[in-house]
Amino acid sequence: MEFTLGIEWEGFEKDKYTHSVLEDNILPTYINQCRWFAGKARRIEGLKIRHVIKLPLENGTACFLIFESKYSEGDSEQYLLPISFIEDDTQELHPKGIICKATLDDKSGTLVDAIYDETFRMALFQNIVKSGEVKQKNGDLLSFAKGKALSDEAIATSCLPDIDSSNSAMTFGDKYFLKLYRKLFSETNPEVEMVAFMTQNSDFRNIPRFAGSLTWNRTEDADITFGMMVEVIENDKDDWSKTGDYLNDFLFAFVEGNFQIKENVFDKVSLLAKRTAEMHLALFALRGEEAFRAEPFERPYRRYIHQKVEDLLERRYNLLTDNYLKLDEQSQQLAWIFMESKDLIIEFFDQILTRPLESYRTRIHGDYHLGQVLVTGDDLTIIDFEGEPEGSIKERKIKHSPLKDVAGMIRSYHYAVSAKLFNSPETDSLDPAVLQRAADRWYKLIRDTYTEEYFAVFGAPHPLFKNNNEINYLLLFHLLEKAIYELGYEVNYRPTWVKIPLRGIVEVIREIEKLKR
Repeated sequence: MEFTLGIEWEGFEKDKYTHSVLEDNILPTYINQCRWFAGKARRIEGLKIRHVIKLPLENGTACFLIFESKYSEGDSEQYLLPISFIEDDTQELHPKGIICKATLDDKSGTLVDAIYDETFRMALFQNIVKSGEVKQKNGDLLSFAKGKALSDEAIATSCLPDIDSSNSAMTFGDKYFLKLYRKLFSETNPEVEMVAFMTQNSDFRNIPRFAGSLTWNRTEDADITFGMMVEVIENDKDDWSKTGDYLNDFLFAFVEGNFQIKENVFDKVSLLAKRTAEMHLALFALRGEEAFRAEPFERPYRRYIHQKVEDLLERRYNLLTDNYLKLDEQSQQLAWIFMESKDLIIEFFDQILTRPLESYRTRIHGDYHLGQVLVTGDDLTIIDFEGEPEGSIKERKIKHSPLKDVAGMIRSYHYAVSAKLFNSPETDSLDPAVLQRAADRWYKLIRDTYTEEYFAVFGAPHPLFKNNNEINYLLLFHLLEKAIYELGYEVNYRPTWVKIPLRGIVEVIREIEKLKR
């Protein structure tokens, strides 16, 4: 039987009966069909509406529900669900947005996820334009900030782009893109801070420039970011896909017996290196606000990063030994080198505690790879500054050497060529050793092009990179950290790809051995 919920916006914040009906009878069914709800594959012990934040609309009210999903393992997550009421025959309803039938002030209608309500979307936009504030009964504020990229021109239309992701997106006049964060963390989102800082404080234009944000300012706790708006970026495809196109040309030539890389590939790699360096320069500041002020490699940070990589190494080492017999012969050979070199790796990581390091560290992208770069005509745009997915919000805001980003991109290039050569039907009949040699040669040419162009932008000396000795150590440190991190996913989900991160680990091991001679 279809459930009809009676709503009264006045006092809705503390309407425990309506909350319990939503928690027990309505929300569990609805959220389990939503792409943004990550807990659908887990056993849910219960849902609880923890907070309600109101937003006045042109002819009504919308509410941001913050609900907690508790799981059988004992942990919980918090999610954002904006809701509004649409009276019958006033708007066309999108099937994905229908939560349940409802009544409000003797009117029949539908309770919907408010992103599917045109009135709600325009209320968000108009509040951002005027940097509005909506005070809640408990003193909290729903605050809106206007960014440098938002012009004063009138925008009259909005729509929901066909994007299936862990957040929700809406566009305004095909000019502005608003991302509504669904899974919430008890701090401001690093993406908003990063994009706003670069837009407001630098001339770096190769990001979607900051146009605005909405934030829940709490009187008794840390602020929480609800969403961010940026300029719409017209793009052809991401750089991972574009690199795949270049690799197709390389692959077909290689199968015919020719090892060749077209010159325009090097041009694109050089351009990406230049934009990467410019991004890091935009994030570099020796003065100004503390959140972005560059810092030295002081002892607390050294202890933190050392403990992190030490724990990571132990977990991945145990995972690999437990699954060693499931690997193919080539992967076993590489795994054996890794396992035999554990003491060497530990000794190398230990140097972060005592090695003289006069370079600086800054805020960085944190999850930097080819998929985070959009091809925009003859240029590139860097996106998605939320940071490392597995890290907490606090961890994502920690300052690191920019070489951590550089290492991430180098590893991404290694993945691109290895995946193409080892997982294409065209190369099934070729000797794996021949494929590996070709992959190594392509990767090293691209890596050297990328790093040379990157450092050329900074010049020497530069506070971020004291000297070549520090550069070499920190780059190897983060390359090794990244490759060891990658092992986890491949062992668990793609064992035939384990050779890719293992090859990256072995390459760094060989470089460490050279340094010891």
